[in-house]
Amino acid sequence: MALVEVNSVSKSYPRQAGLRTEQIAVVEDVSFTIESGETLGLVGESGSGKTTLARMILGLVAPSRGSVRVNGIDVTRATRAELHRLRRQMQPVFQDPYAALNPRMNVLDIVTEPLVIHRREAGFKTGRAALRAKAVELLREVGLDESALKRHPHEFSGGQRQRINIARALALRPRLLILDEPVSALDVSVGAQIVNLLRSLQREHGLTYLFISHSMPLVRYLSTRIAVMEHGRLVESGEAVALCASPRQAYTRQLIAATPELPVGAA
Repeated sequence: MALVEVNSVSKSYPRQAGLRTEQIAVVEDVSFTIESGETLGLVGESGSGKTTLARMILGLVAPSRGSVRVNGIDVTRATRAELHRLRRQMQPVFQDPYAALNPRMNVLDIVTEPLVIHRREAGFKTGRAALRAKAVELLREVGLDESALKRHPHEFSGGQRQRINIARALALRPRLLILDEPVSALDVSVGAQIVNLLRSLQREHGLTYLFISHSMPLVRYLSTRIAVMEHGRLVESGEAVALCASPRQAYTRQLIAATPELPVGAA
């Protein structure tokens, strides 16, 4: 069974047009699966519906039609308790590494916050010493040391902030990370380092990724399979290397031509 199953999902929002209210489709009849341990790259221009789709998988937005299942649980019909348990298994990493961090919290509290929230289900001791030891472990996994623990987000560079975001996402040892444009706000070289880190972490922990980006070369490098979205629709999908070598759709060819190669290499 696939870890993620998206079945004929659509999402529309109402918009007032004079005296009438019309429905504007953001996502239209999209279906795909993500197998455990693989990376599905979801690629398309801004406004193509990628982030809305990610938010539906996370249970933050309800689809207008269709269903989403994660680890066999129907996210669209799950109770609050079921969603709470399910969110231990899937964690997001967002585009803006600064906006995603609470500026009033230090790194120790940021990284261990999921453990405090889910302490009963996780069975984790939340004493200060235990939390500190776990935070040190998580920071080391993303290439930071314990000197970061007492510092606040504004004291770090963009790349370091994104490493902190990733450490927090890993705290509960989730099965699925939803990576929404995680390097688009970073310099190219720093973004390449983060991509290589993500690849290394996936190998180490057997993670499953939904990797969202507008950069086809980046998606090709990290992904097992690629799904291409245009104006809310899934227009092409397939194995990453084959799709990029022989794209069927003109839109896919435009995406490949529009973004330069990135300086990524083996982690």
